[in-house]
Amino acid sequence: MNYSIAIDGPSGAGKSTLAKAIAARLGFYYVDTGAIYRTVGLYVARQGGNCAVPADVEPLLPAIQIGMEYGEDGLQHMILNGEDVTAAIRENAVSQYASQVSAIPAVREFLLEMQRGLAKRHSVIMDGRDIGTVVLPDADIKVYLTASVEERALRRWKELQAKGDGTPLETVKEQIIQRDYADSHREIAPLRQAEDAVVLDTSELDLEESIEALYNIVKERIDL
Repeated sequence: MNYSIAIDGPSGAGKSTLAKAIAARLGFYYVDTGAIYRTVGLYVARQGGNCAVPADVEPLLPAIQIGMEYGEDGLQHMILNGEDVTAAIRENAVSQYASQVSAIPAVREFLLEMQRGLAKRHSVIMDGRDIGTVVLPDADIKVYLTASVEERALRRWKELQAKGDGTPLETVKEQIIQRDYADSHREIAPLRQAEDAVVLDTSELDLEESIEALYNIVKERIDL
């Protein structure tokens, strides 16, 4: 029997980090839908298109071939037309590209069956912003993962610092505020908490505490 776990929440809440950890513990496939949208955004930007303009984006979709490869550690690598772009899509600018293309209905339709297909074939833990509300509305477990803007900005800033990116903390905070607004106000599949989702706020939790809190939510709801 395959299980599906949907993790939604705003940018910088730690969805990917926690979902990866739980997927590894459970032996589930980890599906980072944000990475998929980042891959589309990266391709459009590389072609010189404006990621916020449907007329720029939609004609490019047929040329995009997205693949996912999983190593022995279960981590997801994004393959764009044969190129491993796992590192490239984590550049700071690509976050905005992802938010812009994800607001375009044709892009969401283009990727929807791909995401649902993975959940049909495997036990998955999938994170994004509309997993429990749109992509996997019948998921076995739905979690809305969040943290304060200040905490999310600080975490993201530390990640950037570790990569040698000198973006100021206040700039990172402003980017997160803008991303939150864009994600929650878009017309198509806006960020929102599913009615039957469990809320997990990690503002006051460190990484290990957050992982254990999420694991306990899962353990209480499915037979592991």
